[in-house]
Amino acid sequence: MSVKKHWWKAVGVLLVAYSIYAGFLNEVPRLDVLNESIRNLYFHVSMWFVMVPMMLVSLIFSIRFLKSQNPRFDKRASIFAETGMFFALMGLVTGSLWAKFTWGTFWTNDPKLNGTAITLLIYTAYFILRGSMNNEDQRGRLSAVYNVFAFVLMIVFIGVLPRLTDSLHPGNGGNAGFNQYDLDSRMRVVFYPAVIGWNLIGVWFAQLTFRIKTAREAIINQKEITDEILD
Repeated sequence: MSVKKHWWKAVGVLLVAYSIYAGFLNEVPRLDVLNESIRNLYFHVSMWFVMVPMMLVSLIFSIRFLKSQNPRFDKRASIFAETGMFFALMGLVTGSLWAKFTWGTFWTNDPKLNGTAITLLIYTAYFILRGSMNNEDQRGRLSAVYNVFAFVLMIVFIGVLPRLTDSLHPGNGGNAGFNQYDLDSRMRVVFYPAVIGWNLIGVWFAQLTFRIKTAREAIINQKEITDEILD
């Protein structure tokens, strides 16, 4: 029963391990400017392909909280947002390293990069908002409403606006996407497993965080009850 329940975790680990191994050792297209740095596609882009689903799940739990007022939904919304932020930061770091080797600088005035920075600030404000309130119900309602707007703004800043202006990123500002000129079969057999694997790892990470926080809260509550009895 345990193996059947947790098989997806093993799949996630195996897919990520495979993508790391093949990402560094498999053959890749020899393109001008990108050269070997194109291997970062497996890591940088896959981080974004994890961030968006994590934020979407966070949004869904926020909406469910607004409908039911179940605090467990609010907690899960917060945890999935934390997980999304982690992968967003990883995407930003790997993207900056890629930019250094292809564009000659860690940061450029690119709408995709600027949109990412704004998105991180928006979700940082989400966590600041949560931390500024002690009342559980009030914190849950306000942060859930904010989370709805945060997700919409994220899509606008990283998915819509970069496509309407000039951008160095593939698939934005009139540039051809990776799938149109260099994401050939050699790269697809690594990229897609990487996306699936990292998404599974992201869900596992969020699940573990939820359990740890729930256990910690239970210990704190038990300690408070014990202290009251002793007093």
